[in-house]
Amino acid sequence: MNLSINPEDRLGNETQKISKKQKKKHGSPPPPRPPRRQKTKKFWHWLLKWGLILLIWGAFVGGCFTLWYSYDLPDISKLQQTERRPSITILAKNGTKLATYGDLHGQMVTIKKLPPYVVQALLAIEDRRFYSHFGVDVIGLLRAVYANFRAGHVVQGGSTLTQQLAKNFLQSEKLYDINDRSLRRKIQEALLALWLERNFSKDQILTIYLNRVYFGSGTFGLAAASQHYFGKRPQDLTLYEAALIMGLLKAPSKYSPSTNPDLADQRASQVLENMQGEGFISEDVKDASLAMASSASETFQGSAIRYFTDWIVDLLPTVVKVDDKDIIVTTTLDPQLQFLAESKLHQVMEEKGRAAQVSEMALVSMTHEGAIRALIGGANYKQSQFNRATQALRQPGSAFKLVLYLAALESGMHPYDYVSDLPIQIGKWRPKNYKYQTRGEITLQDAMAYSVNTVSVRLAHQLGINKVKETAQRLGLKSSLPDDLTIVLGTGETTLLELTSAYAVIGRNGWSVSPYAILTVKDTLGHILYTHKEVEPYRAVDPYVAQELLQMMQAVMIYGTGKNSALDRPSAGKTGTSQKHRDAWLIGFTPELITGTWAGNDNETPMNPNAGSPAARLWHLYMSEVPFREASFHKEVLSPEEAESHGFLEDLIGSLF
Repeated sequence: MNLSINPEDRLGNETQKISKKQKKKHGSPPPPRPPRRQKTKKFWHWLLKWGLILLIWGAFVGGCFTLWYSYDLPDISKLQQTERRPSITILAKNGTKLATYGDLHGQMVTIKKLPPYVVQALLAIEDRRFYSHFGVDVIGLLRAVYANFRAGHVVQGGSTLTQQLAKNFLQSEKLYDINDRSLRRKIQEALLALWLERNFSKDQILTIYLNRVYFGSGTFGLAAASQHYFGKRPQDLTLYEAALIMGLLKAPSKYSPSTNPDLADQRASQVLENMQGEGFISEDVKDASLAMASSASETFQGSAIRYFTDWIVDLLPTVVKVDDKDIIVTTTLDPQLQFLAESKLHQVMEEKGRAAQVSEMALVSMTHEGAIRALIGGANYKQSQFNRATQALRQPGSAFKLVLYLAALESGMHPYDYVSDLPIQIGKWRPKNYKYQTRGEITLQDAMAYSVNTVSVRLAHQLGINKVKETAQRLGLKSSLPDDLTIVLGTGETTLLELTSAYAVIGRNGWSVSPYAILTVKDTLGHILYTHKEVEPYRAVDPYVAQELLQMMQAVMIYGTGKNSALDRPSAGKTGTSQKHRDAWLIGFTPELITGTWAGNDNETPMNPNAGSPAARLWHLYMSEVPFREASFHKEVLSPEEAESHGFLEDLIGSLF
C-alpha cells in the first residue's frame, strides 16, 4: 500500500494558493522602469534615422528637380557674347536725333573704370543688398511679397541684379519671350542666378550686367546709353546723369528723357533719394546734383516722324551698302518745319476730320532744289505705318492740269489767249464742270484758275494724248497714265512726293528737280560713307514758258479755286479733286518752299465736299507760318479785268507794228 500526499495537501500549499489567488486578484507587479537616459537616447536615434532618410530623399528629389529645370539652361560662357542688329541713327539737318533702328551697343565697360556713384546709383535703385546675398535675396523677396500684399497689386519687385541678368540671358537665348511669367521661367531664373554667383565674382556680375541690359531707345549697355542720351562716355557721366540712366531700367520707354523728360527727372530724383538713404551720398550732394541736372541730347518729339525715318531706312541701300556697321545718317529734314506740319495736320483733322469724312492726310515740303524739309505720311503712325506721301498711288484729279497747261503754253498759246468753255462731247462722254457757269470764251489763265474741265478736255483733244504724256514724263511723273482724254482730269495715279516734285520744276523756273533727303552717312568712328552730291539739273521747261505758267498758278491762288488758301505774300499753286471726291490736293509754292498736301480715305470712300478741302486748309495753315524772307516771283498777276485790257493793248500794239 502506497501512501502519498496530494501536492495540494502539502504544508504551506494553502498559503501558496492564497498567494496565487491574491496575484490573480491584484495582478502582477509592474516591471522595473529603465533609466531615463536610455529613453532619450532611443528618441534621438529615431530622429537621426528619419532625419537622414528624409535628407536622402530630399536630396534625391531636389537633385531630380534641379536636373529637370536646369537641363536646358544655356551655357553661361556666352554671357559676354552679344548678337545684335547693326544700328542706324537718323539725324535732322541740325543734328537733332530723329530715330534709331537696330541695336545700339557701345564699347565694353568695367566697373573699376567708372566713377563710384555710377555703380552706387544702380545698387541703390535695383539691389541694395547685392554684395550680401547669394543670388536670391530672401529678405528682399519677403519684403516685396508683404508690400504687394498690403497694396493689393504689384508695387515692388524682389529680383536681384543677378536674377535680372539671368532673366536677360534666358530671353536673349530665346528660351522665353519678354512677356513669359511662367513658374518654370522663375525657377530657371533663380537656378541660373545661383549658378552665376558660383562661377563669377560680384564685380564680374556687375560688369556683365552693365554691358548687356537694355536702357531704352535701342541702346544696350551703359556705354551706348551714355552716348545716346548725353553724348559722352560712361566715365564722364555726372551724378545726376548716372541716376537718370539707372532709373531707366525699371521701364525704359516710360522714363525715357527723350520722350518723357518730366518722368525721367522724377525717376532720377528717386534714385538720388535712395542713394542718400543708403549712405552713398549726403543730402547736400543730392541737392547740388538736382540743381545741376543736365538735359538729355535733343531728340525730336513729333509723333509722325517715323514716316520720314522709315522712308530713309528704305532709301539707304540705294546710296550706301548697309552691312554690319553702325551708321549715322544726317538728313535734310528741318525739325521746326516738321513739328509745324504735324501740329497743323492734327489741327485740320480735329476741325474737319469728321465733317469732311476724311481719315488720312499727308504732306511733303521741300526746297526748290528738292531737299525734303518736312514729310508726313498719315494721320496716325501708331494705327497705320503705310506712307501716303511716298507709297500711296492716288488720282491727282485737277492737280494734273498743270501738265496740260504747260503743254498748251509750249504749243504756242499764252495766258491771255481765249478758249471756248462750252460743253464738249467725245463719243458718249460729256465732261462736266464743277460749280462753274459757262461764259462762252475765257482766257487760258482763267480756265486754269477756275479749273474748267470742258476747256481741259478740248485742249487735250487738240494737243493729243501723246503730247500730254511726254510733258508729264519730262516733269518727272513716272507712274502709268491712261491712254484717253480723261488723263487731263487726273484719272491716272501718282504719289504726293512725285506730284510735288513735278510742280517744283515750275517753281525752279524750268530746271529739273530730283528730291532727296539724305545728306551724309557716316560710321560711328566718323568715317564718311556717303555724301550727297547735287544732281546736275537740266532744262526741263523753257524759262519764259515757266514764267507764264507761274503767272497762271498765281491766279489760281489769287482769285481761282485756291483763293481760300492764299497767303499774305506771293504764292502759286493748283488745287485738285478726284472723281467722287475721293482725293483732295493742293500743290503750291512760295519763293522759299514747295509744299504738297493730300487728304482722303484708304478705302477710297468719298469725302464730303461741303466741308471744304482739308488739303487746302492744311496747306494754308502750314505755309502761313513757314519762316520767309522778303522775296517775290518775277511776274505780277493780272486780274481778269486787267488781263482783258492788257490783251486789248497787246493786240493794238501788234496791229501798229
